[in-house]
Amino acid sequence: MTDTFSDREPVQAPTGDPVRVGFPFTPLTDFYFVLLRGSWAAVLTIFCCGFLLTNLVFAGLYFAGGDCIEGARPGSFADAFYFSVQTIATIGYGALTPKTDYANVLVTIEATVGLLGTALSTGIIFAKFARPRANVRFTDKVLISPYDGKRSLYFRVANIRGNDVSEASVSVAVLKSHVSAEGHSLRRLHELELVRARTPMFRLSWLIIHVIDEASPLSGMELDDLFADRTMIVVSLRGMDMTFAQTVSARHIYLPQDVAYDHHFEDIVRTLADGRIEFDYTKFHETRPLTPTELGAGQRAEAEALR
Repeated sequence: MTDTFSDREPVQAPTGDPVRVGFPFTPLTDFYFVLLRGSWAAVLTIFCCGFLLTNLVFAGLYFAGGDCIEGARPGSFADAFYFSVQTIATIGYGALTPKTDYANVLVTIEATVGLLGTALSTGIIFAKFARPRANVRFTDKVLISPYDGKRSLYFRVANIRGNDVSEASVSVAVLKSHVSAEGHSLRRLHELELVRARTPMFRLSWLIIHVIDEASPLSGMELDDLFADRTMIVVSLRGMDMTFAQTVSARHIYLPQDVAYDHHFEDIVRTLADGRIEFDYTKFHETRPLTPTELGAGQRAEAEALR
């Protein structure tokens, strides 16, 4: 059996959001969700543009009020804009002050808008900054090889932070094509049974193993079948991060070109002389082909298990 380091055309993973037709587009009604999901660059751009636009609007209103700002140059829109910036940010240098009732009313309105805008932007930025994320890495390759004498699919996960993630659980599903009894073609997720789907403490690394037996959705599938069916392996991991005291989650998708047959991961954990455990992340993604002796032993153990 050959591994995936071949000239096959790689299967492309779905990127971005799916195209949805007919759904109502109402971003303003769920603006909080839009900002939390958006990138930092997009969120900061929205706030900066909103700040400038608001000040331009109020500067226009001050400018339309004529000579209503003490210390401003007559007919200067720039002074009206700078006065608006000082008002909305509650700076108040003292050089520019309102001198008419019209200007004082605008200052009252703008100060209110500024306070509400500051509260909104502070809440959004804090919520986005403080949102817990799992700093988890999955191996580049998922292996299909003999493991403990049984043909298995396995990969490993690393907790980059090295802190305690308690009651961690992982689920693995394979996305395959399916034709219903009525002839309808669809893509269906099939859950894979794992040797160990939960761990009380996930601190360094975790080897996730699925035994490919007769009941496995991957039973009888070779590498060519994975490419032909555009099979995807979807992994979801979640657990309680003890630093944040909140649930964190991570997801990863393996494609057919990520599958390597008859390989094994390099060892990354060893015990130091002082009794501590060393975790060598530089070898986390490294694999090596199984030797003929290892392959023969695995095939013999697998054959004995089937008897």
